[in-house]
Amino acid sequence: MRILVVEDELKTAEYMHQGLTESGYVVDIANTGLDGLYLAKHQGYDIVILDVNLPEMEGWEVLSKLREINNTRVMMVTARGRLDEKVRGLEMGADDYLVKPFEFPELLARVRTLMRRTEQAGLPDVLRVGDLELDQGRHRAFRGNQRIDLTTKEFALLHLLMRHSGEVMSRTQIISLVWDMNFDCDTNVVEVSIRRLRAKIDDPFDQKLIHTLRGVGYVLEVRE
Repeated sequence: MRILVVEDELKTAEYMHQGLTESGYVVDIANTGLDGLYLAKHQGYDIVILDVNLPEMEGWEVLSKLREINNTRVMMVTARGRLDEKVRGLEMGADDYLVKPFEFPELLARVRTLMRRTEQAGLPDVLRVGDLELDQGRHRAFRGNQRIDLTTKEFALLHLLMRHSGEVMSRTQIISLVWDMNFDCDTNVVEVSIRRLRAKIDDPFDQKLIHTLRGVGYVLEVRE
């Protein structure tokens, strides 16, 4: 659940970054069209929120070049609200078009709608590993019939591990996919978060699902 915001107005970019991060998403920021295109090409994003008026390369060109290489969901966010410009954006391949100024709840609702479209095209709404279930739509986790309350980061971490069940995820991979790309990699946040997640989904139960491969990483899977 990773979002790229391409926005040259620093206050607007920070406003979106703070709100989306508090809502549980990993958010990267680019302040020019060229930087945004570079990140979109080299990082995996679920959604790109793209301004039209950008330095170095305008949003229309960024959108056009993105559509040549992938089908990442793109939401245009711009002060240009004329009908012909909305139609232009949608015809060029944008998935949504939001006019400034906007209230954050509307932006969040549109992001969640685009996320649901992506999930419906790929992974099921409910992920299952053994008796552990993660309901992405309702943002809930269950172990058997017992509901497990998770923080936004715990949910994102569990979602990542379940999505890659049976695959060993390194500490670096976890940091890059669950936390900000500029996050301080010298901290022990992954170890602490894994420990807290285990306390909720493993410690109260006989069968353990999160396993450590020392020096390699972590894997979530059912073991006999």
